[in-house]
Amino acid sequence: MGRRARDRRRPQRQERGGGDQAGWSGGYPEIVKENELFERYYREQAVVPAAEWDAFMAALREPLPATLRITGYKSHAREIRHCLKDRFFAELRGLRVDGQEVEMPQPLSWYPEELAWHTNLSRKILRKSPQLEKFHQFLVSETECGNISRQEAVSMIPPLLLNVNPHHKILDMCAAPGSKTAQLIEMLHADMNDPFPKGFVIANDVDNKRCYLLVHQAKRLNSPCIMVVNHDASSIPNLQIDVDGKKEVLFYDRILCDVPCSGDGTMRKNIDVWKKWTTQNSLQLHGLQLRIATRGVEQLAEGGRMVYSTCSLNPIENEAVIAALLERSQGALELADVSSELPGLKRMPGITKWKVMLKDGQWFEEWKDVPLNRQTQIRPTMFPVKDEEKLKAMNLERCLRILPHHQNTGGFFVAVLIKKSPMPWNKRQPKVHQKLPQRTGDAEVTTTNADDGSEDTAEEPTLAENEESKKMQESQNSDTEQSKKGGVCGPPPSKKMKMFGFKEDPFVFLPEDDPLFEPIQKFYALDPSFPKMNLLTRTQEGKKRQLYMVSKELRNVLLNNSEKMKVINTGIKVWSRNSDGEQFGCAFRLAQEGIYTLYPFIHARIINVCIEDVKILLTQENPFLSKFSSETQKKVKDMAMGSIVLKYDPDPEKPDELQCPIVLCGWQGKTSLRAFVPKNERLHYLRMMGVEVFKAKRKEEESEGKTEEEGQYRAAQTEEGMDVEDKEHDLVTKMEAEIGEESSHSPVESSAMEVENKIEDLGQFSKNNNNHVSQESKDSDTNDVKD
Repeated sequence: MGRRARDRRRPQRQERGGGDQAGWSGGYPEIVKENELFERYYREQAVVPAAEWDAFMAALREPLPATLRITGYKSHAREIRHCLKDRFFAELRGLRVDGQEVEMPQPLSWYPEELAWHTNLSRKILRKSPQLEKFHQFLVSETECGNISRQEAVSMIPPLLLNVNPHHKILDMCAAPGSKTAQLIEMLHADMNDPFPKGFVIANDVDNKRCYLLVHQAKRLNSPCIMVVNHDASSIPNLQIDVDGKKEVLFYDRILCDVPCSGDGTMRKNIDVWKKWTTQNSLQLHGLQLRIATRGVEQLAEGGRMVYSTCSLNPIENEAVIAALLERSQGALELADVSSELPGLKRMPGITKWKVMLKDGQWFEEWKDVPLNRQTQIRPTMFPVKDEEKLKAMNLERCLRILPHHQNTGGFFVAVLIKKSPMPWNKRQPKVHQKLPQRTGDAEVTTTNADDGSEDTAEEPTLAENEESKKMQESQNSDTEQSKKGGVCGPPPSKKMKMFGFKEDPFVFLPEDDPLFEPIQKFYALDPSFPKMNLLTRTQEGKKRQLYMVSKELRNVLLNNSEKMKVINTGIKVWSRNSDGEQFGCAFRLAQEGIYTLYPFIHARIINVCIEDVKILLTQENPFLSKFSSETQKKVKDMAMGSIVLKYDPDPEKPDELQCPIVLCGWQGKTSLRAFVPKNERLHYLRMMGVEVFKAKRKEEESEGKTEEEGQYRAAQTEEGMDVEDKEHDLVTKMEAEIGEESSHSPVESSAMEVENKIEDLGQFSKNNNNHVSQESKDSDTNDVKD
């Protein structure tokens, strides 16, 4: 629907809702924030101390504060924090909106280095208030650049408790929409001097459409160490890597298991939960959550750490899953004591006693009390362990429960698991020792999957693995019988791996002797240490238009798992073909997306510029050389035309100037010098330098016509070779605003389906532009919840 059509419909909706009174609500009746069954259930479960019950319920009825996080690994994080505190937050002091005083934003006390903030400003007020328009534009622009993430406070906790180091191999099992994945990427790049950390993040999601939202989030951080894949988390395949010429199974050092849940901890922002909440959602999800968590610990390395989290308050989705996992592990897993981590975070211990309730209000305290006709809805693993000695050994009180009224947040649950030894059903962790053949020519990685969603068979196992599989199947059959009697002794029956969506373009690594690379190396005087083997393209035929780059470790993963892994996206763009460049000695110009990764290896075509030169480059489309400083003109004079690097180094003796380094891609013409930088990134740098960009941006947005300069800039963007994800940018950004940061936790019967409807346009857009055909996947349990 067009903007004018929406404007015409707004007054009609307001009249239906009662005139002026409905102005803010859009004409729809307000949802009554009452649910008798919810209150009865959680009072009985005693997840909240009795003395705090009224405060707990009052907090749930209040809107959730807006929270934001500054990207921590970028060198200019300090500058953004300074800009927020000294410019925008200072302007909010004493401000009143709709008769309500705006509270000064405060840093989250438990988040490191004041990089996360919360305020009582809701999204609705931010969008509608003229006084806050400047601040809102700042948040939107910086979010699009990847410098700020709008993320719920409790959602920031799981990545922090993973204790990630730059060398860790990380799996994010249910990653979309990607706010936690972004945190993990930041932690990998803690050392900005290392463009290729040894660790990586494999971010997975079962929903093919939501994977593209995940790609959009990850691409903002421009990391060569992230791969987005599309699998059912409960049957995500074992991957293999080359270790000294032999194939070995990849085990992860850190796993984030942020599972789909009923989402009743999100009632403050997803108010539909109030009227649609029942216990049925939790009963349906328990089996899926346990299967995902089980698959996670199977792929965890010994000594590794897995964080299990939900935004649900329900013990059936929380402590019951952890207790079942611990009991099945037979000592292979233990709950970590994280009471000393994140000082300042108020938390409640996990509970050890709970009951199971059906949606009709019927309670059950033990499995033996469940009638036969209810045993398809209720499982033995939903009940607490009765053996007091076993229960004590589990240390369930080490789980974290975050309650909304303690620090004005949403509700959340976190458990940190440490793997001490292999799981009992897989004592001999599989290793496939095969000598790898020498690769010649193009190293191609394709993704195989059936377009109709049919099952894809993995690599044939060895004889020993077949025998082990038979034993495991027998064990599972035995466990099924025991579970009917109330026992818990092994993993749930595993599901076969499925592939979803359309077959992606291949990832083709450049061969050692590719003639394409020699002129690039010569033109930019690349260092001999430059890892050219990590360059790849997305085409097998015709001219290679874009060159992407991944880390050595991700290259290893790609090359050794082409037949079993559905890769949606990986790598950052480092060079784009430019037909005009061939006459100057190199057909490829630098891409801003990958400049910070490339810069340490480039030894030619670098121009150091002063702050005034940077302002000219970012505010003028194609400025003449005569406009720049005399020093810059001298450096350019003897340099051949073509792609260049523009570098700004801060002067510590001038503290009033920008104090973070800037690296820009540019183009030197015959009489001009220009920067090839996306618009939002331009605005970011100008804002950091104190240049007023808000008025110009607003004027540009209100203008109906397109100026010649805008047309030139769009041409430059086309020349940059935008990917499908970049073309979807505006639509994805709109989606983010509508569905919120943590929509993967949306309740089964309401918000999850609404999210799917809201991203239908994105799915259609992708289909038209890149033939990405997405299919719905249904869990074979009792629901159709997406990871």
